[in-house]
Order: sequence, then structure tokens, then C-alpha cells
Amino acid sequence: MSGEQPSSSPLVLGVYPRAHILNRMIARLVDGLLAAAVAKLAPPVGWLGGLTYLLIADGFSGGRSVGKRLIGLQTISPRSRDASGFRESILRNLPLGLAYVLYAIPYVGWLLAGGVVAFEALLILGNDQGLRLGDEIAHTQVLDAGTLDLPD
Repeated sequence: MSGEQPSSSPLVLGVYPRAHILNRMIARLVDGLLAAAVAKLAPPVGWLGGLTYLLIADGFSGGRSVGKRLIGLQTISPRSRDASGFRESILRNLPLGLAYVLYAIPYVGWLLAGGVVAFEALLILGNDQGLRLGDEIAHTQVLDAGTLDLPD
């Protein structure tokens, strides 16, 4: 007897495999295009609508924004194993909301917004669970839909 401990499944321990990075980028692009379209509808109210959408999008049913729903992703709170709500969505999307606000400032704002987005993307690439700064703040994670059996 080697005294080995029985191993637990990573899902039981609350450690989930990260979602495919390309899928996350495509879903974010869809959400960004949707926010930009809303912003162009009725300036300046549309701009605020786009910002609002970016902040609350991951709190929709099942932790899925429009982009995540189309691509097959969901945002969850690993500690509780529940889909993220509007509170978690706002917290996790604060860095991207900041980039959206900065982008409204010509030249310098564009560079700073690009820096925020690039920083978030690098964090996703360098983290085993695909967590970015927003995920660390809100204690959330993006998973492929169906990893956890959550109601829609």
C-alpha cells in the first residue's frame, strides 16, 4: 500500500477547464458589435445603452450574453456553482466598461482602451482557467455551456 489519497474530480473541487479562447474572443466581438450598434442608434443615449449592455450582458439568463449564447459559453460563479447574475456581470465587466469609456476620447483614449483590452486578453491566455482581471474581481469563470448542468 502506497498510502495514496483517493482523487476527487476537478469539477467536484470547483476547478473547471477554461473555455476555448477563440470562442471567448468571438463572443466578445459579437457583444462589442452589438454595443456599438446600440451606441449609434441614438447618440448620446445610445452610447449609454451600449455601456449598460456591456456591463450587464453576462447577467442574462444562464450567465450568457447574446454573444455567449450564440457561441455556446456561459459565465458562472465557481464557488456557488451558479450562473452569474447582474452583480457579478457588472463587476467582471468593469475593466471592459472602462475601455469603452476611454475609447470615446480620441487618440490617447484609443490607445488606453486598446491597452486595457490587450491586458485582459493576455491574462486569459496566461491563466490555466482562462481568468481575466474582471473574473478575479467578480469571482467568476467562463465555461463552455453544458460543463455544469445549470438551468437556462
